[in-house]
Amino acid sequence: MEIDIRAVRRLRESAGARAAIAPIVEALTQSDADLAATRVVCDWIQYKANFRDTVMVRPVIAPQPVNTAPGFPAPAVIEGYELAVDLRRAARPETDVAAEVTAALADAAHVTGGTAAGDGGSGAAGGAGAPGDRVWLEPWVPGSGSCVWRFNALYWQALAAWEKTTGKEYEQTLPGGESDARNSAGAREVILDLFSSWDELSSRRALPEQLYVIELGVGNGGQARTWLDEFVELDRRHGRDYYRRLHYLMGDYSAHVLDRARQEVAHHGEHVSGLVLEATRLSGSVGFLAGKAFLVYISNVYDNLPSDEVAVIRGRMYLVQTRSYLAGPAAERVASRFGLGRAEIAQLTERLLRIGPELLAESQPDKFPDTGQAVLFWQAVWESLRQAERYVPLEGLDTYRITPAVTGEILRPLLASEGDVRMHVSNGALSSFADTLPLLHPFGRLVCHDLFTTSPGEYRAGFYGPGKYDGSVVNWVNGPLLQLLASRRGFGVRFSPFTPRPASNVKTMTAQIRD
Repeated sequence: MEIDIRAVRRLRESAGARAAIAPIVEALTQSDADLAATRVVCDWIQYKANFRDTVMVRPVIAPQPVNTAPGFPAPAVIEGYELAVDLRRAARPETDVAAEVTAALADAAHVTGGTAAGDGGSGAAGGAGAPGDRVWLEPWVPGSGSCVWRFNALYWQALAAWEKTTGKEYEQTLPGGESDARNSAGAREVILDLFSSWDELSSRRALPEQLYVIELGVGNGGQARTWLDEFVELDRRHGRDYYRRLHYLMGDYSAHVLDRARQEVAHHGEHVSGLVLEATRLSGSVGFLAGKAFLVYISNVYDNLPSDEVAVIRGRMYLVQTRSYLAGPAAERVASRFGLGRAEIAQLTERLLRIGPELLAESQPDKFPDTGQAVLFWQAVWESLRQAERYVPLEGLDTYRITPAVTGEILRPLLASEGDVRMHVSNGALSSFADTLPLLHPFGRLVCHDLFTTSPGEYRAGFYGPGKYDGSVVNWVNGPLLQLLASRRGFGVRFSPFTPRPASNVKTMTAQIRD
């Protein structure tokens, strides 16, 4: 049996977490589990809202037989288990860790079976420990294909309805009640760097008449307003009249967010344009700016884009597959609250994700008399949503596609350097990043404030998502992977502390063409 304990600093600070380790081992030794084929991974999951139970079991699937007929895969064969423990919750006085381990092991056989959304949901209501008592919302899929990302997309598409129901704007639900990257000092630093580049080009008579700046992920418009107001003041002092030539393009996935941001910067008039766009497919929306953008400014976008995870276990590579569900007791509560049968939850959730809360209410008035009730159903399912996980062998990195244009081969140096490790692939962030680099002017730069890992080894020492914010998903971004992609395309990438708050988890990534 292998035991991997992560987040050493938190463990040293928590007597309860340290005390939980012995009951974990005791429960395992008293079980029927094959200890030689069992791994224990202990994380400190800092996100109070996340997709995991205190203890969960991840089956490790054996490779498929080489003689399997195409289109007729052999049934999944389990060759081992990984027992995953959240030490933060295990440290609570009310948590019976041994009972949690025993229940997770009893449930293990039910985690792998089934492929259709909704199956497994017709079992007895049971209690919290009833094995296999789950309402499945989807089949097994790679992490980036999970319905949690459809929930995430719905949150931004129907944000106005969500905020009306909660009575809060989304930034109030973030840690600290605001985005960590909204800061005038940071804007001032970026603007002065721009002025330096423009002065140099102007001295060569090479500065274009139109100066383009793009912001992706505009939030409530506060960052754009801060940036533009600082720009006007600094330009007045600088005396070069750059503001007259400035074109500031705001792009966001949410039309509601973009409308609010436009109001915030209305006093900058025709200098500002807004565009609803998909962050992972920029070329179709702003491809006309290829080679023209002097600054692409991104704040807290990449950590909100879909991501797979890959792992190396005992020298073999695996893709992490996930499967979303509601545990039996949670499903009972949702069904009772909205007058539903348990079997209806998966069907109505799928319909919600496809058409949104307003149309769901219109099409099912007997169940949701108005949009507000449909939103409450959405919120109840989201709050209770959990994910089962399993490891499926990756037979070759070159056969795995991170994006349509990038294969998993780019992961090889990261995975080869760390032994047994599990890390994000950051598919959405990598796609967005790759699509953004061509927009940059030769003197341009991409500046991104976000949650980045900066070395592969960090994944061996802590938990980096996914976590839940109010109605959206948050994942840290694999910074070394973005560096590798940029290097192959002639760009350099560096990471630095977020200047206004160096102790913050947010880091600043800067990308520009290498000299």
